[in-house]
Amino acid sequence: MSLCPCGSALEFDACCGPLLAGDRPAVTAEALMRSRYSAFVTKAIDYLGESLHPAHRHDHDAAATRRWAENSEWLGLEILATEGGGEGDEQGVVEFEVSYKEKGVVRRYHERSQFQKENGRWYFVDGKIVTPGTQVHSGPKVGRNDPCPCGSGKKYKKCCGRG
Repeated sequence: MSLCPCGSALEFDACCGPLLAGDRPAVTAEALMRSRYSAFVTKAIDYLGESLHPAHRHDHDAAATRRWAENSEWLGLEILATEGGGEGDEQGVVEFEVSYKEKGVVRRYHERSQFQKENGRWYFVDGKIVTPGTQVHSGPKVGRNDPCPCGSGKKYKKCCGRG
């Protein structure tokens, strides 16, 4: 037996395995999110299509999904936040970050996913990529003749201020 790739610290056969096999449905939006990640890791492409909300399956590109799953080395899933999505809810949001290696480059994918329950079954509706926010420098402006803030001991204009 092996640990589930979703990061739950449970055995695969006690976690995402039964969901991918169709033996039982996910009881929460987070469980569905974890099982979808495990589907990428195990290349269970059909499950990714089946777990999409029926109203959103028309634009699912199974071939592109298969290429991404097969050409990536999946390094880990981190659940960052959940809103709703419990056993008694009808809707939920799961914010997560995935690490994977593609063409030798480690990448991170950060998304807020929407989930909906219909007839007692959770489905993935859509996701929005979370981009890093712009950081604005709040300190005093560095003058050309001031010491460079990088700590080199040079004047700013002769160091990082060249441009």
